[in-house]
Amino acid sequence: MPDYSNLVHAIDALGYEGYSVLPQYLDRNGHMNIGYYSVIFDQALDLPWPLLGLGYDNIGADGHSGHSTFALESHVTYQRELRKDDPLDFTFQIVDIDAKRIHYFMTMLHRRERWLAATLESISMCINMATRRSDAWPEAPLARLQAVFEVHRQRPRPAEVGRKVGIRRRPA
Repeated sequence: MPDYSNLVHAIDALGYEGYSVLPQYLDRNGHMNIGYYSVIFDQALDLPWPLLGLGYDNIGADGHSGHSTFALESHVTYQRELRKDDPLDFTFQIVDIDAKRIHYFMTMLHRRERWLAATLESISMCINMATRRSDAWPEAPLARLQAVFEVHRQRPRPAEVGRKVGIRRRPA
């Protein structure tokens, strides 16, 4: 069995240099438009995904073979306003896995000042690109996912995990 002892450290140490709020991401309020949060979270996910064996290298050159992941559900929370040129950093944590799905959580931080700008909670599913249907994780990615999950499950569960959208009302 492969040794994945350095995998969690490699994911935690990923360098997200170069991620920042570009002028075209701004809306009329002078801050980052909500649509770009999802775009940037998705781009940031391209760093841990290959380490977990979920990168685009697993898709055949024809785009119709191998395995990929498709997002099933996502929830973004906006914690603090981001403005032009704010530098960004990210964290990644596996919340749960099963035979064909991964539930993960990411934070978007101001790189220098370290305040929380946004969070993303998402579930993705393993997809067989030949059938474009859900499939069980192949053996190698599953082993990596399980190894990282065993460490991540010991970490505190982020408060935003499982939040639902709604207006909170105080009892009368």
